[in-house]
Amino acid sequence: MSHVAGLQCVRCATQFPLDHYDRDCPVCRPSVRSNLVVAYDNSLRVKRAKPAADAPRTLWRYGDVLPVSENEAVSLGEGGSPLHKLAAVASELGLQNLYGKDESRNPTWSFKDRLACLAVSSAKKLGAKVIVSSSSGNAGAAAAAYAAKADIPCVVFTFKGTSGPMLHQMRAYGAQVIAVENKKDRWTLMEHAVRNFGWFPTSPFFGPVAGSNPLGIDGYKTLAYEIAEQLVWRVPDWCVLPVCYGDALVGMWRGFEDMMAFGWTDRMPRFVAAEVYGSLERAMTEKVDAPSDMPKTHDTVAVSIGATQATHQALDILRRSKGVAVTAGNDEMMRWQSLLARREGLYVEPSSAATFVAVEKLKERGVIGPAETVVTLLTASGLKDTAVTAKYQDDLIVVPADFDEAVSELVKRSIFPSPR
Repeated sequence: MSHVAGLQCVRCATQFPLDHYDRDCPVCRPSVRSNLVVAYDNSLRVKRAKPAADAPRTLWRYGDVLPVSENEAVSLGEGGSPLHKLAAVASELGLQNLYGKDESRNPTWSFKDRLACLAVSSAKKLGAKVIVSSSSGNAGAAAAAYAAKADIPCVVFTFKGTSGPMLHQMRAYGAQVIAVENKKDRWTLMEHAVRNFGWFPTSPFFGPVAGSNPLGIDGYKTLAYEIAEQLVWRVPDWCVLPVCYGDALVGMWRGFEDMMAFGWTDRMPRFVAAEVYGSLERAMTEKVDAPSDMPKTHDTVAVSIGATQATHQALDILRRSKGVAVTAGNDEMMRWQSLLARREGLYVEPSSAATFVAVEKLKERGVIGPAETVVTLLTASGLKDTAVTAKYQDDLIVVPADFDEAVSELVKRSIFPSPR
């Protein structure tokens, strides 16, 4: 961790030692829970050459810009995900330059691999004995996979009702998965383990939530680096993310700040947070520092962004970027999940589809202009929770065993052409 000077509060910039990765800022705590971020010394943010064309397209392509070095990394080949130009969907929205950063191509099929890689690599370097996560799916699966690679035991606290495929994925990697009846009890158990047994947390574990492990969050800086390079070092006008606690918002913002200091780019993008219950939207309107805990008005299909209370760190990035928060409903997300699959060949989780709900609404309001460049973050594969998709699909067509009857049925349904 040659460049790492310690940690600092995102709100008041108070400095803390590196071993405070499992805490929020005690100075800000009386008024608002505020997360910490990695503080680097002045030798990091200096002019430097862009990565060589033949450098590996992984998380480590951009040199020594992360809390751990490549030779210390617990890696599964994460990073380097494609940036798709979404021409068909862009045409439908009246946009000229719409892109999707496809994080389903990571080792456990979600963007959480970037966080887990850095968090578990840091944990191994610091001598952690157990990795622990509180997760409804993607974060737990990523933590479990990287813990397995590091040969460190992993425990994931989740809750009843979590998607079956993601639970199976966590357990396949060897994690001990514990489901609680009351969703908030997972934090109580996890905090007990962190405080009393020294387990290394990769996710939030106390409430109100401040954010995830700061050593892991910096893995999301590489999203910004990759997007800029894939756009030939142009910065998009808008980055649109599905947001729960805002870890990727913080990481990407820090990545774009890095590139300004490196001399690779010359401006910052605006950010959009697609959320479910409107905690960020209300905080932006009311101009407060602590996002409200909103009523849970319905069960969301986007479980991974289903928190009723947002974080200060997410709110901070929206304000600093002159960004916007937009709410997305179930039917809207599922419509866009289907459209993206049918028009672009991309099957994403409902949370990812929330970004297109936000883009559509902001285009209609005139906030996003037709010629502006928009990048959406496609956080994970739709295969993580196929049961949700199935509820919105028609019944499967079943034909009789008899060939002639099968053909007749397919003609009747206009799948085969009518005989001449």
